[in-house]
Amino acid sequence: MRIIILVDMDAFYASCELVRKPNLKGKPVVVGADPNGRGVVSACNYEARKFGLHSGMPIAIAYRKCPNCVFLPVDMEYYVSVSNKIMKIMKKYADKMEQVSVDEAFLDVSSKTYEKAKEIARKIKTEILKKEKVTCSIGIGPNKLIAKIASSKNKPNGLTIVQPSGVQKFLDPLDVDEIYMVGPKTTAVLNEVGIETIKQLRSTPKSNLIEWFGEKFGHYLYNSSRGIDDVELGEEWTQKSIGRQYTFEKDTTDKDFVEKIMDEMTEDSFEQLRQQKFKTYKTVTIKVRYEDFSTFTKAKTLIANADSAEQAKNVAKELLNKFFNKKKIRLIGISLGKLK
Repeated sequence: MRIIILVDMDAFYASCELVRKPNLKGKPVVVGADPNGRGVVSACNYEARKFGLHSGMPIAIAYRKCPNCVFLPVDMEYYVSVSNKIMKIMKKYADKMEQVSVDEAFLDVSSKTYEKAKEIARKIKTEILKKEKVTCSIGIGPNKLIAKIASSKNKPNGLTIVQPSGVQKFLDPLDVDEIYMVGPKTTAVLNEVGIETIKQLRSTPKSNLIEWFGEKFGHYLYNSSRGIDDVELGEEWTQKSIGRQYTFEKDTTDKDFVEKIMDEMTEDSFEQLRQQKFKTYKTVTIKVRYEDFSTFTKAKTLIANADSAEQAKNVAKELLNKFFNKKKIRLIGISLGKLK
């Protein structure tokens, strides 16, 4: 029997900042560029989220929504150093561990019982809080999908356990957007045909889901609504790329606006690259998702390693130009890869 734990740090970057700036406790905090500058929100605490702020939002919009927020620059070196210590704490409790990002990891504890897994989760929470003074939310389930959804419950500082016999009871009343990768647009399409809960999604014929969303995503929705996920944990985690993505509030064909957001994300990504002590990158990859959910990527490998944001912006613009047509764009993304 598989038992998977997902540990998700609560508002990690902002929480790290509050550790060294305790006077900010209770105030809305945004980690990103200066409010008068460019860039996007890298993270924000729960107080800031009450104003509708979220990661990936342009700083200018975040400032308009919450001018009283405390805006702090990204200090990735500090966050990574804290993350490394937290990952060491978690690893000693797991049979196998997959680090997903600087603030999230899956732990396989299948050699244990659910009661023991619950005990392990509590020990992890206690040790992280004691040593690093930050909280985490933990989900425990029979696979990665259920553990991931469970970890989002009772945030911050939550602990949610879903045993195999209780998977469908846990999933059925949830809104469809609780499923990983189901965003606002997918939710809107499902809601239009009367599908609002996972139980209603589970009752939908697979053929309908494939017709609406394509073969791959249709199958994913069908399986996810049943709690099916056979993906194994991968133990190795190395940062191969740094990037950002942004979903537009309204689908757009405004080329100037799209390029402006891409420039800001590129600058923000390059700044993060430098803060993590990488000096160069060799690939630039962009992603575009259209209004009909079709998603495409294009990448360019440079002849030599690049060491400036301007080079990345020029390549990104060159790649992006190939995507402007009559279709409206709902999401764009960029990543800088092969870091050194």
